[in-house]
Amino acid sequence: MPPPCASIGRVDGEFELIAALRRRMQAAGAADRSPRLILGSGDDAAVSVPGGATATSVDALVEGVHFRLPPFTPANVGHKALAVALSDLAAMGAQAGEAYVQLGVPESFGTEWLMELTDGLGALAAEQRVAIAGGDIVRAPVLILALTVVGHAEAAERLLSRAGARPGELLAVTGELGGAAAGLLLLERAELAQGLDPAMAERLRLRQLQPQPRLAAGQALAAAGATAMIDLSDGIAGDAGHLAAASSVAAVIEPERLPLQEGVGAVAKAAGRQALSLASGGGEDYELLVSLPEERLAEAREATAGAGLGLTVVGRVESGAGVAVSAGGESSGWTAGFDQLRPR
Repeated sequence: MPPPCASIGRVDGEFELIAALRRRMQAAGAADRSPRLILGSGDDAAVSVPGGATATSVDALVEGVHFRLPPFTPANVGHKALAVALSDLAAMGAQAGEAYVQLGVPESFGTEWLMELTDGLGALAAEQRVAIAGGDIVRAPVLILALTVVGHAEAAERLLSRAGARPGELLAVTGELGGAAAGLLLLERAELAQGLDPAMAERLRLRQLQPQPRLAAGQALAAAGATAMIDLSDGIAGDAGHLAAASSVAAVIEPERLPLQEGVGAVAKAAGRQALSLASGGGEDYELLVSLPEERLAEAREATAGAGLGLTVVGRVESGAGVAVSAGGESSGWTAGFDQLRPR
């Protein structure tokens, strides 16, 4: 529960509160700063002149479904809500532009916590050069933070979808997998951290609390010849299936090649789980799964290295449908992706 401080209704009226939040965003460098934005927050609607092509995505975090307070802090919630929305733009190879915030606040949520949430959201927006262009705030039975984000490209052909993978191509992932699922286990069961290097355990927790959208890598992969891409929000087992279905192909994954984040194996063992289950079905790593011709692999690796990430080949695209685990590969623990409509 929030700390005992005045509720937003008693401290500020709606308009005063919105003005205070806007000042907080401006101080963070995250409000109305976009060359495309003509009129930002503070009016009835934002006005932009985007040019080229735009990609728009909507995502939401709901208390009790996607997070709990604690172990999440309000700043974590603000950061993560924007990060998961921007991850969809990363999967399109888009440059992030503007974000619109819909905030539902329960009566118990104090002004101090609301400002902390704004700080978390604003810090990531400033880091990713996203303009918070407007939004709305209402009462709600639980904390709800919904983000509409708009990305840009010079032309529609520069944007990727899930539908371009072709038989014979490679499947590769950025970064490392399993960290967010392992981090969630550590947040829920503190005893699992016994024997783990504290810095390693904290890195795992942060993969859950403060995921990083792979915007630079997405743009780099799109420019390097990728044919289809998806962000790994539900786990590679589920998201590879989404890519395969959109492209009318089969995704063949070699589980032994999945790049596990350091410490995932130790956390899985302590929890009586298998590391592969965390990497394949745990979800929320927000890395990118990409298909590309083999002859473009070296260029793609160089491009993602420039964005500070590795690129690991984890399978191939074949004719057919669905997701298959390669014959002879170690598949013990392979599990279906996370479904947001199932209880956690």
